Amino acid sequence: MRIFSAVLATLVVALSLTFTGCERPVRTEEGPLRVVATIFPQFDFVRQIAGDRVELTMLLSPGAESHGFDPSPRDIITINNADLLIYVGGHGDEWVAPILASLGREDMRSVALLDLVEVVEHGHDHHSDFCEECEEYHNDHHHAHGHHHHHFCYECEEYHNGHHHHHDHEHHYDEHVWTCPRNAVLIVRALTEILSELDPDNAYFFRANAVAYIAKLEELDRAFANVVANAARTTVVFGDRFPFLYLTRSYGLTHFAAFSGCCVQTQASPATIAFLIETVQRENIPVVFHIEFSNRLIANVIAEATGARLLELHSLHNVSHADFTAGVTYLDLMRRNVEMLREALN
Repeated sequence: MRIFSAVLATLVVALSLTFTGCERPVRTEEGPLRVVATIFPQFDFVRQIAGDRVELTMLLSPGAESHGFDPSPRDIITINNADLLIYVGGHGDEWVAPILASLGREDMRSVALLDLVEVVEHGHDHHSDFCEECEEYHNDHHHAHGHHHHHFCYECEEYHNGHHHHHDHEHHYDEHVWTCPRNAVLIVRALTEILSELDPDNAYFFRANAVAYIAKLEELDRAFANVVANAARTTVVFGDRFPFLYLTRSYGLTHFAAFSGCCVQTQASPATIAFLIETVQRENIPVVFHIEFSNRLIANVIAEATGARLLELHSLHNVSHADFTAGVTYLDLMRRNVEMLREALN
């Protein structure tokens, strides 16, 4: 439905341009590159690389929910006027390909973040067994007591009895590649080269900015690594969606969450909530995380049952209107995440 509505909007825009005689503005050699970023992370990356030497637009409005985004006719006009479109890719951006095909802009460059890093499939974070008889969560599939195991399926977001529970799920890659600073370095390098190819006159400026910015990202990477290396524990609990797979994998953290990735479900099963409460109590975990713009309902239940503190780990899908106006950056939010993680692990 989202793809159909987006393509329909594209056709409406195309017809309106045809009948009004409007054409896409032509960029002169002296004019800046027109760059459109779908969400905040790549918007800020380009802002740090290119500064005011590009005309930069973020498609998602500050404060808006990024999941389920459906471009409006105005958004499609913005895309049609762009020299470069930067999007995430994957399941959340299925609208991009049909819109680009409908626009027929062979001269426009487009790039997906998922094509710039090594991606991980959903379901490769946890496929462990929760054994109700010994009341433990086992990572070893050969663990047996002569009784049935209860498998937590992160595709279905619930527990199932036995090992005979099967799915024909399609493989979906986790899209939140920017949540790890090491990936951010790779993304910034790639975007710098693309911008330099499109605007060679400013290539030296872009690359010089990128070198300085990457040094800060590498410092951020070291900060995360140091927090984990000096922590009292390596397990984190999310009473919320979980867009931090790349972060936890990079620094060797174990995570348990109400939902895998950023699924559309809003209700976790009672078994899942009970397991998360038990995990917090058993391991004396001091913090339960939620993400930005969350209703915190599940996190509140876990916190109230365990006495754990609630803290926000920001996934940077988007920022509030106030933060956007204030010029808050990827580095600002991720440095805040370092401190939140320090509290959770000690």
